[in-house]
Amino acid sequence: KATWLDRAWLVAGSASLLITFAKVLCVIFAGSSPENPLLWPKLTAAAVIGYLLADLCSGIYHWAVDNYGGAATPIFGPQIESFRAHHQRPSEITKVETAGILSILAAAITVAMIPVNVFLNDAVLLAFFLSFGGCGMFSLKFHAWAHTPRRRLPPLVAALQDAGVLLSPSHHAAHHRPPYRGYFCTVNGVSDWVLDKGNILAAAEVAIFRSAGVRPRSWEEPGQGW
Repeated sequence: KATWLDRAWLVAGSASLLITFAKVLCVIFAGSSPENPLLWPKLTAAAVIGYLLADLCSGIYHWAVDNYGGAATPIFGPQIESFRAHHQRPSEITKVETAGILSILAAAITVAMIPVNVFLNDAVLLAFFLSFGGCGMFSLKFHAWAHTPRRRLPPLVAALQDAGVLLSPSHHAAHHRPPYRGYFCTVNGVSDWVLDKGNILAAAEVAIFRSAGVRPRSWEEPGQGW
């Protein structure tokens, strides 16, 4: 069950995104000419870039909490333990209330969007932050949907998964199979091809080990680190 604080943060995060969306419309129709032929392509491009960057960031964050730290880690300890529990019992995420899943990300988005909404007046930049923030905040819900039986999914969500717009169960399933070293992204999974095929995360693990002497959990035998 989500707590009232979880629900409050989800409301606050959603409200901050709605304010950004309203400001985009205000800037377009009050300051910029909606007839500008370049405006809408720029808005679309900004939204797509935000969407893809949110997927990339979700993968890097997921990799980090899967491989480093523990319950005593400042700030991130609860998230690390949550991901640890998820690897032990993957389907449990489908039983958690939405506010309980999203509260930490919603809190981060609430704070991050304050300067965006106060100081930015460029519709294209606002569209980018709206897309990036929205996809980032709901990325763990997209993750939960990837573990949800299809019969329990809203038809629109299932259709978006099939189209590759949202993370699909078939794509994410690889993350829960040995050797548990890839497929970390949780918005749509597109960035997994960059992070995994480019060996970017593997290179980061080597760099961290050489500089700090810290081994990632993925270097241990499957099951030991979790």
